[in-house]
Amino acid sequence: MSLIILFLVIILLLFLQASIKIINEFERAVVLRLGKFLAVKGPGLIILIPVIDRMRKLDLRIVTLDVPPQEVITRDNVSIRVSAVVYFRVLDPEKAFLQVEDYHYATSQLAQTTLRSICGQAELDEILAEREKLNMKLQEILDADTEPWGVKVSKVEIKEIDLPEEMKRAMAKQAEAERERRAKIINAEGEFQAAKTLLEAAQIMAQNPITLQLRYLQTLTEISTEKNSTILFPLPLEILKALSGSFK
Repeated sequence: MSLIILFLVIILLLFLQASIKIINEFERAVVLRLGKFLAVKGPGLIILIPVIDRMRKLDLRIVTLDVPPQEVITRDNVSIRVSAVVYFRVLDPEKAFLQVEDYHYATSQLAQTTLRSICGQAELDEILAEREKLNMKLQEILDADTEPWGVKVSKVEIKEIDLPEEMKRAMAKQAEAERERRAKIINAEGEFQAAKTLLEAAQIMAQNPITLQLRYLQTLTEISTEKNSTILFPLPLEILKALSGSFK
C-alpha cells in the first residue's frame, strides 16, 4: 500500500512540475494546445496541461545583433567590406512564433542582404560622409520588413568600413593635397594682407616725406643695436634739409 501511495505522490509531483511554469517579467510564453495557438501568457505563474499543451518562451528585451562584414561594390565601383550592428526586440510574441521559424536568424539574414543592397546603391564618399543617413535608411527598411514577424528594429549602426590598401593610399594623398592647398591659400591671404598694409604705409609716407626719413633712421638704429660694430653711411642732403626744416 505504501508503495502505491509513494508512486502516486511521485506522479503528482511530476504532473505539477510539468504543468506549473514561472515566466519572468521580460519573457512571454506562447502556448499551443493540441497544435493550435491558445494564448500568450505571462509574466508570473502559468498552468499548462501536460502532453496537451506546448509552450515556448520568448525574450522581449532588446537584442544586439552583429552583422558580419559584407563584401560590397559601391555605385562608383569600389570594393569595400562593411559591418553593422542591429538593435531589435520582439513586440508581438504571437507573430514572432507563428509567422517565422526563427526570427533571430531571419532578422540576421535580412540585415545582411539589406546592408549590401543599400551600400551598393551609394558612392564611397556618401558612405563615408553620410553614415547617419544610411543608418536611418537601413533602420526604416528593416523595421518595415520585420513588422509582419512582430519584431521592432529600433536602431541600425554601420560599425566598420574596410577599404582596399590602394584606396587608403589614394585618400591619404588626396587629404595631403587638400592640406597643402589650404596652406597655400592661407599663405597667399597673408601675403595679400601684408602687401595691402605696406601699400597703405607707402601712401602715408608719400604724403609725409619726413616719415620716410625717420623710418630710415630707425632702421639704422636697429642695425647698430643688433651688431656691435661701427657703421658709416652717407647722410643724404635731403634728410638734412628735411630735419632742418622740421626744427624751424
